[in-house]
Amino acid sequence: MEVFPVNQYDPLMPGILMAIVAVVHVFLAQFAVGGGMLLCYFQWLAMSGRCPNARLFVHGYFKWLVLISFVAGAVTGVGIWFTAIQVSAPTIGEMIHNFHWIWATEYLFFLLEIFAGYLFYRYHRHISDAACLKLLGMYAFAAWMSLFLINGIISWQLTPGGWIEGHSILAGFFNPTFWPSLFFRTIVALTLSGLVACIVVNTMNKLDQEEKRKLINYAAHLLVPMVLMPVLGGWFMLAMPEDSRGWIIGGSPAMTLFMNISVGASLAIGGYAFIGMFLQKLYINGATATLLLMLAFGATAGGEFVREGSRKPYSIRYWMYSNGIFPDQVAQMRKEGCLAHDPYPLTDGTKVAGEITTRGAKVFRRQCAVCHTVVGINGVTDLTKTWDEDQMRMNFAKLQHTKPFMPPFAGTAEELESLVRYLKWVEHGDDDAAEAPLEDEALTNIQKWLDAAGTEPASGLQHRSDVTMKGAR
Repeated sequence: MEVFPVNQYDPLMPGILMAIVAVVHVFLAQFAVGGGMLLCYFQWLAMSGRCPNARLFVHGYFKWLVLISFVAGAVTGVGIWFTAIQVSAPTIGEMIHNFHWIWATEYLFFLLEIFAGYLFYRYHRHISDAACLKLLGMYAFAAWMSLFLINGIISWQLTPGGWIEGHSILAGFFNPTFWPSLFFRTIVALTLSGLVACIVVNTMNKLDQEEKRKLINYAAHLLVPMVLMPVLGGWFMLAMPEDSRGWIIGGSPAMTLFMNISVGASLAIGGYAFIGMFLQKLYINGATATLLLMLAFGATAGGEFVREGSRKPYSIRYWMYSNGIFPDQVAQMRKEGCLAHDPYPLTDGTKVAGEITTRGAKVFRRQCAVCHTVVGINGVTDLTKTWDEDQMRMNFAKLQHTKPFMPPFAGTAEELESLVRYLKWVEHGDDDAAEAPLEDEALTNIQKWLDAAGTEPASGLQHRSDVTMKGAR
């Protein structure tokens, strides 16, 4: 049983740290994909004579694309890998183990994207329009193929589909949410590129307002596909597991809130873009375009939060819990303990009162630290402040029933009691109470509650056999 260290960043929740890096990268990466398509469109407009200033726009826009995508996008891309490994190494390990060839292929497309992009950046003023269009087409195709491949891996986490039974890479890649997610993200990419185009046009001081308005009207064409977002969003939700859909539509207030933020921001952008920019052909200034782009960032952040949160209590649906523990390991850990194979000491500076609280701190790190802090954002001491010790013991023992979006407790009665002692010690600072000998009555009650809760997740969330699980690893 492999155990990976979990780094704690109290008072900052590890998931928040991951979300910050991931949302920024997703936003920039999707802009890069849409930017290639937009540049192809404007290069064609220039070559066909439909827009006299399209060529000037292409030359200016690509500088923004290089600065934002190639530089910031690349840095945040590396940041995602670094942060994800710190927060949940088991999840990343499973993704690489199953999809390493697909990820390697995506990397080749990324290299092609960089190669074509820098060739255009360096030589676009010295080659023919046809050659420019070929380079831009190569760039756009490579960028979209990166999206195509990454989308299959990411959507697999929520809906692994037939991969669960046969571990077919194709079944996992072309999973139930693959197509709606791909089409939706493609439209998001087009939208972001169109909004950035409106900002760039407003920086082109050589053009008068009427010339800028015409460029903005052409950029608005890339925002028109937003009318399909409600259909694609509905398709995606129907393809989700039933309980995941339940979190979004009211089961989890936080996820429902973020879902509403994403939908509201998207409707605002889409309505303004379709009615104002496309139908009425309005001119929008840089401030308005920037505000719309900020709304798009909010929609992206809300959507990514929902996509991540809707997998609960799993990190990989039906396969791995959010804390990196496999469902078929829970029963084993109930017997031998979750710390039996954990060789890592507590980090320097971790405060404990003695042996029992030291064990409790390690249990917290193993089972809770991926999603919670001790004290801070989503801090367990704050969430359990109104519970007495017996309430805490019972609720932790029956965790998957107390909080259905959380995995079952995977450890012995002694480890659960140590966790309770540690959290109460952090809250009250009573060394004597925290390090007092464990009481038989408390351990007996904990074991009774653990047995009553069982080792399975909440009803309706188990979707594979232990034989399948064990045979695949």
